[in-house]
Amino acid sequence: MTVKICADIFDPWQEIQAYQNVAKEMAGKFGATSIFIGTMRDFNEGDTVKSMTLEHYPGMTEKHLEKIIAQARQQWQILDVLVMHRIGNILPNEPIVLVAVWTSHRGDAFDANRYIMEALKSNTPFWKKELLHSGEKRWVVKNSDGYASSQN
Repeated sequence: MTVKICADIFDPWQEIQAYQNVAKEMAGKFGATSIFIGTMRDFNEGDTVKSMTLEHYPGMTEKHLEKIIAQARQQWQILDVLVMHRIGNILPNEPIVLVAVWTSHRGDAFDANRYIMEALKSNTPFWKKELLHSGEKRWVVKNSDGYASSQN
């Protein structure tokens, strides 16, 4: 299990490949890898967004993510998890978050990945401030509901 908070842009596909290359103990054991990559979009609440600054509470954020992963491990048969999250200034189309879950079977991989991502979005101490096209800066006060939108 690895949790990384990073200020620099990252390539999620390279991170996954590098992680698998180092985690030799997983070789031959996983039959499913579920991957979620969240990127910054250039709109929110009907406005054009030029950039976003993402802040966190160092130490607390990582512990919170580790707790979420531990809870997921109690519910699903997980072999390994990688969670990466950006902080600092982020531009549209840049990756913000990566959640990768390795399991023996796809059901556990899908379910655990979604659980981790939804818990991360709703409970982890991150704060977002958007810079709008108009020049206005505003705090993001609510996240979109990943479950509600999937029901349509």
